[in-house]
Amino acid sequence: MQTPSVTFAQFLSRFPVIELPVILNEETHHTFSEKNQPLTTPMIQQFILPMENDEPDDLTEFIACFKLPKTDDFHAIVFWKAALLNYTYTLATFNKKGAYIDHRTIAGTFVDQQTITISVATINEEKEIYIASGQSGSAGAGYDADSSTTYELELLPDGQIVNNL
Repeated sequence: MQTPSVTFAQFLSRFPVIELPVILNEETHHTFSEKNQPLTTPMIQQFILPMENDEPDDLTEFIACFKLPKTDDFHAIVFWKAALLNYTYTLATFNKKGAYIDHRTIAGTFVDQQTITISVATINEEKEIYIASGQSGSAGAGYDADSSTTYELELLPDGQIVNNL
């Protein structure tokens, strides 16, 4: 059975434009899930799954978060994905016609065997993305400050997402 198609405009309508700066942490997705209309299965299949590396299982959930303001030649959206032991915020860019340009995981909680990694992202008015990550042991070992890292991404005028050195 073929899934009904949706337009890119219908997909984008689920992502309200927000004012910057914005901080994405472990709890931010709750606000978006309460205020935004849910993404439909056809929207997820047409616009999100093609950029995913792994096929999601039946329990994977996607939440539309927001659209970045003032991106002239492209659209930049953020969505939240809840999968088994991994909860991520993804920044994805599309051209004006809806063709995929780029995407990057910018924040989330990642569980890998005995390590929990938590990343928090801040997107400022210049569309620079600052990411701070830290790790702790899952067996209650506590936060390890030596494992903290920070880095910066930049959203280029063509929609590419690059490391800012």
